[in-house]
Amino acid sequence: MTRDVLVAGETLIDFIPERSGPLEDVPGFDRRPGGAPANVAVGLARLEAPPLFWTRVGADPFGRYLETVLDDADLPDRFVERDPDAKTTLAFVTHDETGDREFTFYREDTADTRLEPGRIGDATLEDLEWVHAGGVTLASEPARTATIDLLERAADAGCTTSFDPNFRPELWPDREAFARVGREALAHVDVCKATVGELERLGYAGDGAADASDAESKPEAIARAVLEDGAPGESPHTVFVTRGDEGAVAAASERAPWPAEPASAESNARVASHPGFDVDVVDTTGAGDAFVAGVIAALRDGRSLEAALGFAGAVAATATTDAGAMAALPTRSTVEALLEDGPEP
Repeated sequence: MTRDVLVAGETLIDFIPERSGPLEDVPGFDRRPGGAPANVAVGLARLEAPPLFWTRVGADPFGRYLETVLDDADLPDRFVERDPDAKTTLAFVTHDETGDREFTFYREDTADTRLEPGRIGDATLEDLEWVHAGGVTLASEPARTATIDLLERAADAGCTTSFDPNFRPELWPDREAFARVGREALAHVDVCKATVGELERLGYAGDGAADASDAESKPEAIARAVLEDGAPGESPHTVFVTRGDEGAVAAASERAPWPAEPASAESNARVASHPGFDVDVVDTTGAGDAFVAGVIAALRDGRSLEAALGFAGAVAATATTDAGAMAALPTRSTVEALLEDGPEP
């Protein structure tokens, strides 16, 4: 039997605005389930690979609603915890005129910040193939310690570990703390998915680009910088850099176990890129999480780095075609159909 995947982190409520504008001017919101790891977990379930999910919700109506959502997605409830003394996190999303998002969080001592180290035992980790975590739980204790502890023990147990820093400035008033804690997590990670901006905030420069400000060369250069940071085993061996509607870039070192095109003469890194897909975008909330689900599913299927990049891009593109992070997470057949149509011209 195929060994399992475990996704760990927050489940919360996203309140999606009826229209764009400042929070104080929005007349109403639509309640949607969210949280980056929850989106990844549901995304994997839609792709016919439901993972174990370690999360913590409050003993309140929002928490009960989220438990129902996770159950309806066919996610096992083995590690879905209910905190009797905490509320569920709420996130109010707003959009400006350009479509860029801002978040207002109600997250002080909420259930997802209270994940405790050691709740996933070593025996469980021995039965897992892959463990994924996100950066939001790193913003608060004890969830920060619990997340890093999980990644470290999972790596020691031979699991493939993946991480999405998922930088939210509203949760990190101390930007240096984000870089310090994020790099501590990355020391135990095999696969990282991030944007150029997130990697820059983690302290990676990508100075190897022909022009460090060039939008085309910077993603590849900064991905290489992550691969080359530290001794082997102390940094990721595979990095995916997402570029919104311009697609994504991936780079993998010689340590990466998946097939890929040979490295260039100038570098030991194997690099792939994909231009993205032409879809009618409604809401980009959760697109990065859908991409992560696609990466995990594709690499576990034995796809090459290049094929995984295209598959993940198709999952992410489809996920933007409806409002809310989970609403349009696609099935495998939907993804394969988009792949057959091909990338945008």
